[in-house]
Amino acid sequence: MKTLSQSLTFPCEGKAITGYLAHPEGETKLPGVLVIHEVFGLNDNIREITDRFADEGYAALAVDLFSGGLKALCVAQTIGGAFGSKTDTRATRILRAALNYLSDQPFVEGTRVGAIGFCMGGNFAMALSYEEPRIQTIAPFYSTTPRGIKDFSKLCPTVGSFPGDDFTAKMGLQLQEKLTSAGVPNEITIYPGAGHSFMNNHAAKTYRPEAAAQAWDKTLAFFAEQLKK
Repeated sequence: MKTLSQSLTFPCEGKAITGYLAHPEGETKLPGVLVIHEVFGLNDNIREITDRFADEGYAALAVDLFSGGLKALCVAQTIGGAFGSKTDTRATRILRAALNYLSDQPFVEGTRVGAIGFCMGGNFAMALSYEEPRIQTIAPFYSTTPRGIKDFSKLCPTVGSFPGDDFTAKMGLQLQEKLTSAGVPNEITIYPGAGHSFMNNHAAKTYRPEAAAQAWDKTLAFFAEQLKK
C-alpha cells in the first residue's frame, strides 16, 4: 500500500497554517489523526510519526502551531497557552481548523478522528478533546494536564505514555486517577528508565527505542479499538 504525503496550508482566523498530510493511496473512509508537535516544532520526527500512522491505515495531519504569523510571537503564544488557565487558546483554535480541514477530505470519515501529542502537544490534545466533541480518542505523551480542565468526564478515551524519569510521570498517574473516577476509558502507562522525549528518534540523548516501541504499539491498539470500530 503506497503512502501519499504532502506539505500544505489551511486557513485559521485569516492566517495560513502549515501542515503535513499523509494517507494511504486509493483508500476511502479512513479514520483520521491529528499529530501535535512538541516544542521542537513540525520537524522530521513528527513527519515520520505522521507517515507511520498513514502506513497503519489512517489519514494523518501534522499541524505546525508555530506558523500563521511572526514565528517568535507564535512560539510565545503557543507555549504560554499550554500553561495558562484556559483550554480555548490559539493552539486549540488552530487544531479545530485542522480538524475541519482533515474531516473535509473526501478520503476521511470525519466522525472517526483522534489526536496524538507530545509534551505541550499532549496538553493541547487534551484541551482539544475538552473543547471538541468530534475528537474520539487522544494519546498524550509526557505532557502536563491543562489547568482549564475542570470536568474530566468531558474528555474522550485516552491512551497516555509517560516516562518514569520525568516530572510528568506524576501527572500521568493523576490523569489516570481523574479519568477513571470520571468513567472515561483510559490506559496510562509509566515507562521506567525513560525520560522526556523518549519517542523522538532524532534525539540520541533522550530516545529510548524499547519504551518507544511499546508505547507506539499500545497507542495503535487503543486507537484501532476506538477509531476502527
